[in-house]
Amino acid sequence: MRARKSPRAAAIAACLVIMALGGALLSACGSTEPRNLLESIRNGSVILGTKYDQPGLGQRNPDKSVTGFDPAVSTYVVNYIADQLKVPHPKITWRETPSAQRETLIDNGEVDMIAATYSINAARSKKVDFAGPYLINYQGLLVRSDDESIKTLTDLEKGKKLCSVTGSTPAQNVKKQLPGVQLQEYDSYSSCVEGLRRGKVDALTTDEVILAGYAKFWEGEFKLVDMTYPNAYCGSKDYEGKTVDNYIKAG
Repeated sequence: MRARKSPRAAAIAACLVIMALGGALLSACGSTEPRNLLESIRNGSVILGTKYDQPGLGQRNPDKSVTGFDPAVSTYVVNYIADQLKVPHPKITWRETPSAQRETLIDNGEVDMIAATYSINAARSKKVDFAGPYLINYQGLLVRSDDESIKTLTDLEKGKKLCSVTGSTPAQNVKKQLPGVQLQEYDSYSSCVEGLRRGKVDALTTDEVILAGYAKFWEGEFKLVDMTYPNAYCGSKDYEGKTVDNYIKAG
């Protein structure tokens, strides 16, 4: 991967999969308990979480199929584990996992594993088990294609409304680094995109790869803005997860 010459608005986001392993680093919620991914694979059926509203990464289609990079990663992982366990590839059921609900769905035993553009940090790694990373990217900024008032990150502090998703890493980065921005937190990125299209917000921030998917899907309506700015705004370091083979050995 080519190195960027300029520091980015946020730390590099390492996307990982969250695995349920029947207790390791996971706390039960009420009477429910986390599922065990390896056991589910042995039993022939798994429930996998992903996003339903991110073109190219995780999207539910009109025929109810789920496609994108994250579902492809999930499918590869569970089939790889099945091969290592010498059992048939399991039946996959998909479950939508909004950003604010990812840990809860794992804790409550509603999914076996999640791949949903989920960046890892120290706080999250205390709650769930990660494997990866499988994708590294930067935080980006999406604006309407005809908007010339936002050319740099600091333009957002001139009374602009910025949208991100509740519980997401980008939203937390913005709160810390640009306190003067009017941050609007929605429940999904697709809601942010609709708000941007209708003029209710002026920009959307999240991972660049997610924004590129929206820009392609709504071709001609949006453009990406470079988020480079001084070193003082650089974010925190990455945290590496385990490999899938670690989990197979542990299970």
